[in-house]
Amino acid sequence: MRLVVAFALVAAVTAASTGALTFREARTGVLQQSQDTVIKLLRTHVDRLAPGLGFPPDEAGLGRFAADVAAAEPARTWRVLVTFGDLRATSAPDDPFEELTPALRAAVDSSMATVFQRVTSGDHTSLVVGMSVTFAVSGAEARQPSGVRVFLTVPQTTERSYVDALVTAAQRATVPALVLAVLLALLAARGVLRPVRALRDATRSIAEGRLDTRLAVDGADELADLSHTFNETAAALEESVAELRGMEARARRFAADVSHELRTPLAAMSAVTDVLDEDAARLDPDTATAVRLISEETVKLARLVDDLMEISRFDAGAAVLHLDEIDLAESARRTLAARAWTDLVDADLPPPDALRGRVDPRRLDVVVANLVGNALRHGARPVRLRLSDRQQPDGGRWAVIEVLDSGPGIPDRVLPHVFERFYKSDAARTRTEGSGLGLAITTENVRVHGGTVRAANRPEGGAVFTVELPLRRDEPGEGRS
Repeated sequence: MRLVVAFALVAAVTAASTGALTFREARTGVLQQSQDTVIKLLRTHVDRLAPGLGFPPDEAGLGRFAADVAAAEPARTWRVLVTFGDLRATSAPDDPFEELTPALRAAVDSSMATVFQRVTSGDHTSLVVGMSVTFAVSGAEARQPSGVRVFLTVPQTTERSYVDALVTAAQRATVPALVLAVLLALLAARGVLRPVRALRDATRSIAEGRLDTRLAVDGADELADLSHTFNETAAALEESVAELRGMEARARRFAADVSHELRTPLAAMSAVTDVLDEDAARLDPDTATAVRLISEETVKLARLVDDLMEISRFDAGAAVLHLDEIDLAESARRTLAARAWTDLVDADLPPPDALRGRVDPRRLDVVVANLVGNALRHGARPVRLRLSDRQQPDGGRWAVIEVLDSGPGIPDRVLPHVFERFYKSDAARTRTEGSGLGLAITTENVRVHGGTVRAANRPEGGAVFTVELPLRRDEPGEGRS
């Protein structure tokens, strides 16, 4: 819109300025030509009639000289005033000669040059010319003033009519030119804006993920070059993104394949380490320590492989919800009991059947277990698990799960990264009890339920992880990915 207004303003100003300048130059030309003609005729007639003027002249002689000069003009529109000292005479009897200004009279008195002035009185404009009558002196190069001064007044009625005609012509020419200029400006603005709008829409399309968006290239101007460059950039971006997606897919498939291939030998190793654990008490201390270490590392490795396979399913979009309407409080109690955390965690749960919803029981168990396990490993007791519900403004109900610990809290620099995969707050600490994927898997499980999870530090100390899940009790059975 601003570009259209700018184009229209430029066109309007250009047309108006052109009309005004043309009018001014034409008006100046008309007046200059009239003025030059009058001055030339006056000088010719004065030079021709001056020799017949006696010197020193008397008032009668000045009157005859003024009348002769005025009569020399065929149209008889001249009015002439002749002065010599205190004597003055006009071509018409009792002519006050009001057009003569003191400034013009002073200019004639001080110079032998011909001076002129345009005087406007009411609707009338007159050209007033003044000059000194000079005579040649024998032996002198310059002419000498005689003291006789001639003033002429000529009405510029004709010139004014010419100027009025110019004004009318300029108006008649400027208005159509102005309209035409604005129309051309709008067409030019449209020609510029259409490709720009197409470029804007294409850019939005690219930002929304439609990388195959291309622009039509018309012509060979700068906008066409811009469209061509955009198409080249979009093609390069599409190729790069496709390559990155291919690499990402290959990486995910590699991790999934490796994890899958490791499951069988790990299962065998776990069975062996279980047997060795049972016999560790009968082994010598060094051998028993080595057996227990191998058993612990095998368990960690098996957990890591399981987590990698779970993450791979999320990345591949193969994670499926198996929804079932359950008692969320009872599910949380089973999670704590199954991991022997009942005595380690203060559970603040609603009574049986007070909070039911359609969720995936296995994924809800993973969410609660990961958050509570994380609090027990990295926080400090007492660890509390709270479950409640919240009514949304649109009438929907959400389950709110909070896991709080009494540890030192999460450093501010770590807080934005706690849900990232394999993120370690201490770069020097390369081994942890967990796999480094627990909170990432929690996030994915909450996401597929349509919920949110966030971490924060409590004002009184310790960290709090909050999960919000929509409770869909009326939806039919099968899950979604």
